[in-house]
Amino acid sequence: MYVKLLNQTQHTPQPIRFVRTQRGFTLIELIVGIVIFAIATVLVVNVLQPQVKKGIDPIWQVRAASLGQSLSNEILAKSFDQNSNRVGGMLRCNEPDVPCTNSSDLGPDNSENRSSFNDVDDYHGLDITGQNILNSLGSTTNIDGVNIYAGFTAQITVFYDQNVDGINDDDLDQDGNLDTGTLVANKKLILVTIITPGGESIIMASMKGNY
Repeated sequence: MYVKLLNQTQHTPQPIRFVRTQRGFTLIELIVGIVIFAIATVLVVNVLQPQVKKGIDPIWQVRAASLGQSLSNEILAKSFDQNSNRVGGMLRCNEPDVPCTNSSDLGPDNSENRSSFNDVDDYHGLDITGQNILNSLGSTTNIDGVNIYAGFTAQITVFYDQNVDGINDDDLDQDGNLDTGTLVANKKLILVTIITPGGESIIMASMKGNY
């Protein structure tokens, strides 16, 4: 015999649900993470920075060589001395009645500037940087509106060097002070030093004879 129970609700078993609780980082974990990230960033920068510098150095060197050669050509096109005959005369300075410029007087004569330099030692002491580095026509060398010599420095030294040993004949001890100030010779050494934006110095040497 079956007995049916009325008014009794039959319940379907419910699946068990697992509730996951979410939690964030603690303050200590954040600080430790920031410190580790900072250390990693410094290490990466220290590794990459030398590589970037090595990548730009050859470009600077090429530009420095080009600038040095251009200035050397400009200087060598000038006369040996202020007292040299510039119209193809037979007499040179350092011959009877035609003195050459004393070693202490090398440099621009009177109010000369680069546009009016007429002999090689007029360039002695010339020191130009960045926007002041102009070509022989007095124009800035730009490419797409950008000065390619921005950050460069050009320095020029001229002195007598008769025996071609690279040493100023009137400063044999190389202390920066002239021994006599009155020395003259028939050879002048022209040193063009180009300093790149990275601080590298590239020196180009040329010799001008008294002819």
